[in-house]
Amino acid sequence: MTTFDDRERAEEARFAHDAEVLFRIQARRNKLLGQWAAARMGLDAAETESYARAVVQAEFEESGDEDVIRKVLGDLLMAGLDVAEADVREALAAKAIEARRQLLGEL
Repeated sequence: MTTFDDRERAEEARFAHDAEVLFRIQARRNKLLGQWAAARMGLDAAETESYARAVVQAEFEESGDEDVIRKVLGDLLMAGLDVAEADVREALAAKAIEARRQLLGEL
């Protein structure tokens, strides 16, 4: 094997690792956002856990964050809460920071 092959494999491994870490951060962020929204809706512990999982699953409906934002915003509005899209986006950004800190602290 050549040095070039070794370097190429190392780059591929690093790329795969970075993609996995990003996926885990986004999943944790979405779970934290679901917990945030559940607390605002007054859900109990079991409902909160179920709702947080549903928010994580919403990520897979389409690429990007819009599906998660639409779900959480829609659910909060259906619960009769006065919340703006900007509030959900702000919470999403804050939860992204929190998720990154939590996950990188575990690695």
